[in-house]
Amino acid sequence: MASFLRMPGVSADSEEATLEEWNVSEGTEIHEGDVLATVETEKAVVEVASDQRAVVHRIVIEAGATVPVGEPIAVLLAIGEEAAAGDALLAELGIAGATGATPKVALQVDISTKRNLTEEDVLQEVIAPGTEESKANDAVWSAAGMVLDSQRSGRIFSSPIARRMARDAGISIEQIEGGGPGGRIVRKDVEQTIARMGTDLTLSVPEQVAPAVQGLPAPAVQGLPAPAVQGLPAPAGVGEFVEVPHTKFRKVVANRLQASKQQAPHFYLRATMRVDKLLALRAQVNATSSFRVSINDFFVLAVAKALADVPRMNVVWTDEAIRQFTSVDVAVAIASEKGLVTPVVRGAEKLSLTGVVTTIRDYATRARQGRLQQHELEGGTLTVTNLGMYGIEEFAAIINPPQVGILAVGAVVKQPVVGAADRLEVGTVITVTLSVDHRPVDGVLAAEWLKRLRELIENPIQILV
Repeated sequence: MASFLRMPGVSADSEEATLEEWNVSEGTEIHEGDVLATVETEKAVVEVASDQRAVVHRIVIEAGATVPVGEPIAVLLAIGEEAAAGDALLAELGIAGATGATPKVALQVDISTKRNLTEEDVLQEVIAPGTEESKANDAVWSAAGMVLDSQRSGRIFSSPIARRMARDAGISIEQIEGGGPGGRIVRKDVEQTIARMGTDLTLSVPEQVAPAVQGLPAPAVQGLPAPAVQGLPAPAGVGEFVEVPHTKFRKVVANRLQASKQQAPHFYLRATMRVDKLLALRAQVNATSSFRVSINDFFVLAVAKALADVPRMNVVWTDEAIRQFTSVDVAVAIASEKGLVTPVVRGAEKLSLTGVVTTIRDYATRARQGRLQQHELEGGTLTVTNLGMYGIEEFAAIINPPQVGILAVGAVVKQPVVGAADRLEVGTVITVTLSVDHRPVDGVLAAEWLKRLRELIENPIQILV
């Protein structure tokens, strides 16, 4: 039976996603598990897999478009099914079937009301003029009273994601040179323009919004004070500023962290741990292996083993129960161009040091490329975050919901410590701060877990066995 392939809800907090590329074409026979397309959300890239054996009858959304969750992106036919069944579904979208002349791009007009696009947005979606496809569109768009020829309309053709990126960066679309088909502006063109212009993007403020009326000043613009009236000084205003619009990713992060502080009652435990033996072991490993190990790698593995040794800490809170896990999944905070992401190291308590290092390095590489998968960002009971490389000696972090806690690792510092026989000596220490959700975990339990973590860090050979 013919059916729609719809834009999946790839994460709980995403209402739309960008269809990055198609892995199939029209007429392709697909099987269960085949990757049909790749879509991008604010946080990750997700592969859309088929859940059935079918034939791709028509692709109705082209790569590069941003699509609300649940909207049709293709029409599928059952094996052996007549094309007329698929054409009937296309007709529901206002698209002609296999025998009609209406191009695929017509769907973008049809769904424009659902996407709250203006007529100008729709015109910018169409195939660039001068191509064979655009010639087939002329009759359709002429009937709608719209002109495709950019030389006649003066319009600039760009993909939806390109317009959104330009708007978020504060760049006028007219400043960007299109490198796509027929000069269409695509995502890569915006990225290159942003890289070329750097971060010195300022907002333009009109010199005059409206002429003064009967000696009254024009209204203030963007926080700038109005001109003086009858010799009186202008009212004090704020200094010059540049506004950087919120990205969707930043909004998602802000909402989740705000909800975490509001819903999860945080409490904090602080501990100072000697790392002289850990540093010596790290130096030995780095001298004899083909890969470099960081202090953070040791901490991730130690956190996993401590959670396995104190399983009552390996939990999350739900409205119905405290959910205790049988395996240990530890999230790692990684900085990317989009912002902070926290991919999860699965079954970390069973991994070797090499396994942890390899997994984290892979995550870091793909985070910088924006290629993390959605499932890699979900789950985990505790996150490790480290600002020691910036010289931050200690800090407290906000829990990544619905996890039970987050361990903030500070910088390595030398300070006086009391050693054997109560003798004062110079020791190397790290200060950690554990933020804990008080709903599933009490202070004594968190202290027991932190004590076990200290034992592992100060006797690091236990981490490797």
